[in-house]
Amino acid sequence: MGLKVNGVVFFVLMMLVVVVVSRESKAVSNRSVTYDGRALIIDGMRKVLFSGSIHYPRSTPEMWPSLIAKAKEGGIDVIQTYVFWNAHEPVQGQYNFEGRFDLVKFIKEVQTQGLYVSLRIGPFIEAEWQYGGLPFWLHDIPGITFRCNNEPFKYHMQRFVTKIVGMMKAESLFYPQGGPIIISQIENEYQNIEPAFHELGPPYVKWAASMAVGLNTGVPWVMCKQDDAPDPVINACNGVSCGETWSGPNSPNKPALWTENWTTIFSLQKYGKQPRNRPAKELAFAAALFIAKKKGSFVNYYMYHGGTNFGRTASPYVTTSYYDLAPLDEYGLVWQPTWTHLKELHAAVKQSSQSLLYGTYSNFSLGYLKEAHVFQTKSDCVAFLVNFNLHGKADVQFRNKKYQLPARSVIILSQCNNIIFNTAEVTTQGSTRSSKVLQSFNDASKWSWTSDKIPDFYDGKFTNKLLDQLSTTKDATDYLWYIARYNSTSEGSNQVLHVESDAHVIHAFVNYKFVGKEHGNDQDPSATLDANFVPNKGENTISLLSVMVGSPDAGPHLERKYTGLHTVKVDGTEKHSNSIDLSNQVWSYRVGRYGEQYKIYSMEGSTRVEWRKDSLQNSGNQPLRWYKTIFDLPDGSDPVALNLASMGKGEVWVNGESIGRYWVSFKAPNGQPSQALYHVPRSFLQPSGNFLVLFEEEGGNPLEITVNTISVTNTQANDDEHLIPAQSSYQTEYNATIGG
Repeated sequence: MGLKVNGVVFFVLMMLVVVVVSRESKAVSNRSVTYDGRALIIDGMRKVLFSGSIHYPRSTPEMWPSLIAKAKEGGIDVIQTYVFWNAHEPVQGQYNFEGRFDLVKFIKEVQTQGLYVSLRIGPFIEAEWQYGGLPFWLHDIPGITFRCNNEPFKYHMQRFVTKIVGMMKAESLFYPQGGPIIISQIENEYQNIEPAFHELGPPYVKWAASMAVGLNTGVPWVMCKQDDAPDPVINACNGVSCGETWSGPNSPNKPALWTENWTTIFSLQKYGKQPRNRPAKELAFAAALFIAKKKGSFVNYYMYHGGTNFGRTASPYVTTSYYDLAPLDEYGLVWQPTWTHLKELHAAVKQSSQSLLYGTYSNFSLGYLKEAHVFQTKSDCVAFLVNFNLHGKADVQFRNKKYQLPARSVIILSQCNNIIFNTAEVTTQGSTRSSKVLQSFNDASKWSWTSDKIPDFYDGKFTNKLLDQLSTTKDATDYLWYIARYNSTSEGSNQVLHVESDAHVIHAFVNYKFVGKEHGNDQDPSATLDANFVPNKGENTISLLSVMVGSPDAGPHLERKYTGLHTVKVDGTEKHSNSIDLSNQVWSYRVGRYGEQYKIYSMEGSTRVEWRKDSLQNSGNQPLRWYKTIFDLPDGSDPVALNLASMGKGEVWVNGESIGRYWVSFKAPNGQPSQALYHVPRSFLQPSGNFLVLFEEEGGNPLEITVNTISVTNTQANDDEHLIPAQSSYQTEYNATIGG
């Protein structure tokens, strides 16, 4: 009898399971993403969506949950990210989806927190990222021309895009499968360079669109900055103010999407510049205007969290800190008033979403530089009143009611008569960042150092011309040595070493003695050096260390861009002296630094060289030096940073992880470093014995390096355009000293 009852129970349970599974399957099968001329349509409903860019490799898996949660709390509906081809396939056919590059884990975390995903596959992405996201091995594919109707490039592009789409499908991550991905992007801002490819450009656009759509993801595809995006691909806008500058969708059946509303003045996020962010009221004005004037229904903030360019991932002259002081700063801390002001905008727009999505639209002038944009349904109405005047407020009358509009502002009226948001009225106090010194390294006995030697002429490979740097290094290092010899008949007379380079930095040595250095800048990336020296009579050795500060990430024909030295001459300083052109003589080359070869930035690799314990007072401020020490994890949970203001230029590692390039000697116009604090994620650290290694290229003082924790307080009462604070303006407080 018991067996019979159990059998009945088992049968009932199985029937319940079948019903549940059937319902779940039906629910998934009913999920859909389409679009019309007003919006993306999710499960049959038009949506107003606010999106925020968070790039998974620019933070850590341990940071992702908090970043996504803060974005959600800030009224963000969608997390947008690029896919980083060269991070995932650094060697052809060898893939990496681990750690910071675990794309699936990142997307699943977004899904867990109930948000959507906008997946920008590219696979060219620019993004101020090394080589625009393209793996450098593509450069050496026979017959390849990037980003045009070129069969070798299209083959590898399709192969990678197909792999990513396949991964997403295998994990059921597209929305119709039950996942969070509601839209994907193919290519990136191609219209900017399309004319350079002449007849090979337009067919490539059509091919890329067709290839993407043919992958049958079940969600729409977008092309940004591509006015002629072929149907059914949506053309989208990138820029500072798409409500003012964009011509709009290329079809009345496509919605107005803004894929990049830039949250900072990016041209200043480079070494030698003084970074600034965009004021919260300007970001809000731009977003509100796009919604009103273009009937926009999707606004993405690029970036919502910028993060950190770890290792060598930044493009030329770009700081290691990326889009700091976005709504979430580099460390993942809420930055005010931007975060709250945008949150309030999102809430006001969502309150009126029915009118925006389904109402009849009309617009009319309220006078010079003043407009009204109205969305009206039978039961609801929302109006956007706009003042474009940069400097003066405006009094307007709308529907028999008077309103005062601040300079360059949009006010949103619920029911077309009640002010629910004013882009120019920022009520939240602004943030102030504090940097607290918890440990210092002023005990010289705790440091060890070693020199990265200048290679001998016979240490390298030989050729009779100056080679392209990236073609030689394969972008595996920033450094390439060029070494030549020449005979001088004079002794004791000054000569001038003249070097021209399409790399970024030159360090010059004659007979193994330093004679000079020079660097370019983001406006003129190349470098020209003229260094005086006194030659030996007879044979002289010229050793030139050429340095890249990031590989190019933009422009047509990346595969053809020349980098490195192109002219080397020795000129006499006396009248009628002969010039010796060494450019096409025999050169010896050595790729990278010896310390890189031995990986001495890791604990294991550090045992492969001899370290010295001499007083740093005698060894400091010397070029081509490696330094190492250890430190303990600071208490608490505040983000950790290294203050490298006392150093020059180089790279820093903690426990074998590259924190990124530093260049504090390249000062901004205000005399301060563009970046002095360098983020060390807590997940990189262990409780004690953290292994710190620096390669100092120019000369610096490691005794003044400190370990700091970062915090933010809200004290500023206005929304003036924020300068990203230089180290000298940070609040600092000493708490502990190593060995002191």
